[in-house]
Amino acid sequence: MKIAVARETRQGETRVAMVPELVSKLTDLGYEVLVEPGAGARAEYADELYAEAGAVVTDEALDVADVVLGVNALGSDRARLLRDGTAVLSFLPVNSSHELVADLRDLGVTAFAMELVPRISRAQSMDALSSQSLVSGYRCAIVAAGLLRRFFPLNMTAAGTVQPAQVVVLGAGVAGLQAIATSKRLGAVVQAYDVRAAAAEEIHSMGAKAIDLQLETLEGSGGYAREMTEDRAQRQMEALAPYIADADALITTAAVPGRQAPLLVTAAMVEAMKPGSVVVDLAAESGGNVEGSVPGQIVRIGHAQVWGGDNVPSQMPGPASKLYAQNLVSLLTLMTNDGVFAPDFEDEVVAGAAVTHAGRIVHEATREAIEGPVGETQPEPVPEPEPVPADAQLDLPFDQEDDR
Repeated sequence: MKIAVARETRQGETRVAMVPELVSKLTDLGYEVLVEPGAGARAEYADELYAEAGAVVTDEALDVADVVLGVNALGSDRARLLRDGTAVLSFLPVNSSHELVADLRDLGVTAFAMELVPRISRAQSMDALSSQSLVSGYRCAIVAAGLLRRFFPLNMTAAGTVQPAQVVVLGAGVAGLQAIATSKRLGAVVQAYDVRAAAAEEIHSMGAKAIDLQLETLEGSGGYAREMTEDRAQRQMEALAPYIADADALITTAAVPGRQAPLLVTAAMVEAMKPGSVVVDLAAESGGNVEGSVPGQIVRIGHAQVWGGDNVPSQMPGPASKLYAQNLVSLLTLMTNDGVFAPDFEDEVVAGAAVTHAGRIVHEATREAIEGPVGETQPEPVPEPEPVPADAQLDLPFDQEDDR
């Protein structure tokens, strides 16, 4: 069985799906590892490192692979290089990739989406969303500290005391908690808010103060928050406004994969911040938590610099690639039996991550979005009547002949 490591073609993507130090994990499972030339170059992993680890670097990796590993989904043009039945493990945003999913179905590709891995205890080592959010959260705090033209920590010197920076973090998922922890390690005073009740304890565990707005909580499924009503969103903004106005740095991390990020902060709220303030919007590429943020750019709103996140894990490709590669190794281990790639589609994790298989779309929500609900039939088209020549003799009943 051959596993291919794909070279990423997305603009700005620097990660790679497998790192040299984990190649031996795949060979121990019984696979031969093939790597496309330059696959790891932008993550500082040279082809020679893969070769030394036991992989084969070849331009024909995709053509002969049984399994393909990628960070982003292969485009339709690259997917056409695969043999029928080849499996692909990568991120695959099914809600925005209907045409690609249909192509993968028609090409006979078995596609697994890493963002669909169920968030259950035994799948934690396979949870690529969490591993990449960890990188993003750390990066957000570093960006905020770099843009802010003052110290994060308290400094007491003979020349006087420099007060610590005041940081507010909105969202206390994996990324938010890592932003809190990193800001605390840098010495800032941190307050954080999340709509989930369980988040307050997690915020306290990071050494920060949980903001209590005296609003009803919004617990959702899979560890995410429920969507809030317009009325609650407005009350939340009003209650958060004074905390944001007092902050030196605001970091927002609230997002749900496959959905538009909730708007948490208006431009007017940012305009009320102090001169020199910094806003870091991790969710900018999925719609933004902050009104006016732009993915991949720094814009000025009022006195604040607003940094919009865009593929943030790629800004730290080394650790992001290593964590992601370990997620893939864990998932492949589950899907491998005696050196053969043999996913058990009765398994909760395998079934949850599967998108296409054997010429079908097996992810129910995606199938319904593309093909319609199972059992729904389209009305038979009504045939167009055949044209009648102008000089044709009409075969009318005898009693109508006089009316010709």
